[in-house]
Amino acid sequence: MDQEEALEFAQHLADVSRSIALRYFRTSMDICWKKDTSPVTIADCKIESTLRSVIRSRYPDHGIIGEEYDCIPGGRYSWILDPIDGTKSFTMGNPLFGTLIGLLDDGQPIAGLVDLPAMGERWGGTGRRTTFTDGISNGQANVSGCRSIDAARLYIAASSGADSDEKYAGIETLYRVAAITRPVCDCYAYGLLASGYCDLVIEDNLEPCDYLPLIPIINGAGGQITDWTGKPLTLNSDGRVIAASTESLLNAAIEVLRSSLSADSITR
Repeated sequence: MDQEEALEFAQHLADVSRSIALRYFRTSMDICWKKDTSPVTIADCKIESTLRSVIRSRYPDHGIIGEEYDCIPGGRYSWILDPIDGTKSFTMGNPLFGTLIGLLDDGQPIAGLVDLPAMGERWGGTGRRTTFTDGISNGQANVSGCRSIDAARLYIAASSGADSDEKYAGIETLYRVAAITRPVCDCYAYGLLASGYCDLVIEDNLEPCDYLPLIPIINGAGGQITDWTGKPLTLNSDGRVIAASTESLLNAAIEVLRSSLSADSITR
């Protein structure tokens, strides 16, 4: 299975998920709470269960790693799904929620897609090329050429920035030094980075479903995405993610984080 076939099928899955998301968006729904206190709705579950059925029908030997249900083991290939990234936004009528879909080849992401149903926007990447479509235009997405923190437009996890713990001193420094700083808007921030509208995104406490589909998108647009130490992201990463438009900007941000994080915090 090549990357283009994977991305084409991911586009089909996104079409399916978009119709379900819009059916429930801004309607009256019960909100349930997971063990980690994060919210989940019928829309999250309906999207993932439907996508699982479509995948199993087309590729019965592929594994599935999802946000809401147990993993289905497979062979070489596994699909990774986050049916609604930004469930809090979704439940509050905010259109900046998305669906994340990716394909792993022996654990390595080879295709990824971010779909914003309520915005009508979508990014798809293979690691070599990333495209953006808003239903009107469809073309190559490219990151900016920003190389320094003081010129960077930064999206950063609000939870991290509000944390006064010493291990987040580097986050506070980045808040102060970056040219423009805004709270991260879930997966939308990474799409904006891929299209050159921001330069740096930093988050923590993410799950593999949150970040693995993003890797082919950021790389395909010419950007960089790693953990906070600069290591490649894997299924076993600690959930700390940094994406940047250039290698220089990535390294500069990592150095700020490294200089302030305690040794056992950054290497845990």
